[in-house]
Amino acid sequence: MTVPGPPPPHQGPYPGPWPGAPMPPWDPGPPRTNPWPVVGAVFAGLWIAVVTVVAQWIGWFVEQLGQATTGDAPAGVAAICGVVAAVLAAIPSLLLALLPRSPGVRAAGRAWLLGAIGLAAFSLLRLVPTLEHELYLLALAVAATAGALLLRLTGRDKGEISEESSSADDANMDGRWPALLLALGAGLAMLAPWLWAGALGGLTETLLAAAASAAVGWFAAAVLDEPFWRAYGGHGGPRMVLVGGLVAGVALAAIAGGTGQTGTDLAMLLIPIVAFTAAALQPHARTPRPARPGRRRASGPVAVLVAAAAFGPLGFVDPEEVTLLLTGRDVPYWTAVAAGCMWLVALVAGIAYGLLLGGGVRRARTPVAAVAALLLVAAAGFVYAGPGTPGLYGDRLFVVMADQADLSGIDTTRTGQAGRDARAADVYRALVTQADTSQRDLRAALDRFGLDYTPYYLVNAIEVDAGAGVRAWLESRDDVAEVRPSPLLRPLPEPVGTSTGSADAPGGPTSAIRAVGADQAWSQGVRGAGIVVGTSDSGVDGGHPALRDGFRGGDDSWLDPWNDTTAPTDHGGHGTHTIGSAVGDGGIGVAPDAQWVGCVNLDRNLGSPARYLDCLQFMLAPFPAGGDPFRDGRPQRAPHVLTNSWGCPAIEGCETGTLAGATAAFAAAGIMFVAAAGNTGPACDSIDDAPAPYADVLTVGSVDDTGTVSDFSSRGPAEGGAAKPDVMAPGEEVLSAMPGGTYGANSGTSMATPHVAGEVALIWSADPALIGDLPATRALITGNTVPVRASGDCGAPGNESGAGLISANQAVRAALGS
Repeated sequence: MTVPGPPPPHQGPYPGPWPGAPMPPWDPGPPRTNPWPVVGAVFAGLWIAVVTVVAQWIGWFVEQLGQATTGDAPAGVAAICGVVAAVLAAIPSLLLALLPRSPGVRAAGRAWLLGAIGLAAFSLLRLVPTLEHELYLLALAVAATAGALLLRLTGRDKGEISEESSSADDANMDGRWPALLLALGAGLAMLAPWLWAGALGGLTETLLAAAASAAVGWFAAAVLDEPFWRAYGGHGGPRMVLVGGLVAGVALAAIAGGTGQTGTDLAMLLIPIVAFTAAALQPHARTPRPARPGRRRASGPVAVLVAAAAFGPLGFVDPEEVTLLLTGRDVPYWTAVAAGCMWLVALVAGIAYGLLLGGGVRRARTPVAAVAALLLVAAAGFVYAGPGTPGLYGDRLFVVMADQADLSGIDTTRTGQAGRDARAADVYRALVTQADTSQRDLRAALDRFGLDYTPYYLVNAIEVDAGAGVRAWLESRDDVAEVRPSPLLRPLPEPVGTSTGSADAPGGPTSAIRAVGADQAWSQGVRGAGIVVGTSDSGVDGGHPALRDGFRGGDDSWLDPWNDTTAPTDHGGHGTHTIGSAVGDGGIGVAPDAQWVGCVNLDRNLGSPARYLDCLQFMLAPFPAGGDPFRDGRPQRAPHVLTNSWGCPAIEGCETGTLAGATAAFAAAGIMFVAAAGNTGPACDSIDDAPAPYADVLTVGSVDDTGTVSDFSSRGPAEGGAAKPDVMAPGEEVLSAMPGGTYGANSGTSMATPHVAGEVALIWSADPALIGDLPATRALITGNTVPVRASGDCGAPGNESGAGLISANQAVRAALGS
């Protein structure tokens, strides 16, 4: 930059106040500044904010897409997106930190570069599986603490008073204590929406969330330290709040973008708004005086505000619940509401502090700030205890015992009703005896430690209400095979609305009923009488006109382990729709004269190994409400066939073989287990969520009304090369019952599955001697089908279409002929 030279010599009369007056000295004016570094900083800040936000959304969306199409989120996508965003943010930040001479621009570059480093480091922690939330929180706390310590130990500031020379009076004069108290008040105000809309996890999970939030706040404060704020006018005022707040917000965007597992990180992206509140509370309003060199002091208000804002999503939201699988006003909705309210509160706090304090915290008095903080503490407690959801609702541990039952000694040749009942009783006794014996020592140990637990016999396992510390002890035991998370959905501030349908009731057999030939079977006098179908799903509207007369009744025909309802109820609609296609009256069900029993294994469309077993044990040996499954089971009351339009993916705590012992028990007991193939097609090898891949399960895929395999229908082969699915049924736009006495059309292999369960009911009603004869029944079903059209992309045709579209009429004719 060039400096203007002296003016040219004066020509002519001097225009001064009088002739001959001395010429005044030349004043070149203020030096010109180069605006380009500032312009570059503005564009760099926008770039960093955009790439950070876009990267987090891409990571979450790709994982959700994988969850919806393959059943499992692709590993590492969120971590990769975060690292890529960090690299893209670090390049301009490094240039700004090194090249310009402006202290403000260099301070911005340094803060943004450190934020990008934090974004990369924290994003890598998302390689921890979503279900292992406690492990993730521990890793985040350690990483953020290490980063803050490193910055504190390596950074030194020549113009800051050393901590050793700062007295308590100086700190109070600087406004440090009022600033911290006011920051605490603002933090509690920002936390209030989470206290209302969210729910805490378990004790260990909550403590780790608090530790991780504090560590992230400390790291952010070490990045946005006191020398950083001095670069934007350490004496307060609009420049500190506006310019400093904007620059600090970009750094916080990078830090927040790397914080939280996929899902909760989206709520974290609103944290940068606290930068304006932090700017208004910076306690550097006195005139600097000479001081000895000292370590760079972290910003207390930044630490408090960021920690409070981060604890909202980290402590009150379970990351696996921020999913598209939960629709309507569920966790994703309430997370967005709480995050939006937090952002608004932070914005108001920043404006209010900026106006009231005028950028100078010295104007605030410690007693006034303390009273304000105490009032906000009381208000937050009122919100949590009143409209909020107090208590702990963390995930549990599913402990699989090493010694599983051997049912090879069960005589499976017994058929007919009496033979089936005897087999079911033998299986029940064998499983209960095995579980009681092998679990004795572990149960005693859990009792000594005062830990709540629920034992299971269908799969020899125990669900324990405990966290990471207990998990390490359980995994070290010789009698334990594995320990897996057992997800538990956290409560909502208000119940999810009941799903209903908008279609008219059918005037006769639906197109799906005609496609499988069920109406022709009815003309032979076979409508499923004498057979009981069991459904484990979201529930059943027991008052629906198409279903109320088919409910078996008694004290052992309904179980709701999620919400403890005492009569058939369904808010989701999925269970009502599926059982309607199996046994519904009025033209919607394959076997309208069959009876049904029900159990709720899904809550808001998610389940867990323990809840699936609660229902499956109830199906093997029903028991009265409040009864003990181990002592009060009635295997002679077990339904004949089970329709299961659900799968247990990894996000719910299952591996492929987790429920294999359960379906093997039903096969030994002579109970037909029908399950949906899944909706992760057209990918091959996509039948992988328990229980669909099991050989002893009758797995059902979907076809459309033209007899073509549905695009969404999962394909085989299953694990180990087993041919799956077994058969196909109509699964697109199937009209059936919905809660509230309504009707609606839905699509999915869930809709196809109950048609096959209804066909089993027709066959066994036609020939009761076939009850319990699973091989013969399976042969009747697979041997009486109609060919369907498939692409052939998955090898053998059976890997897409199984044996073909079921024909209930042909199967019933064959059964009657036998």
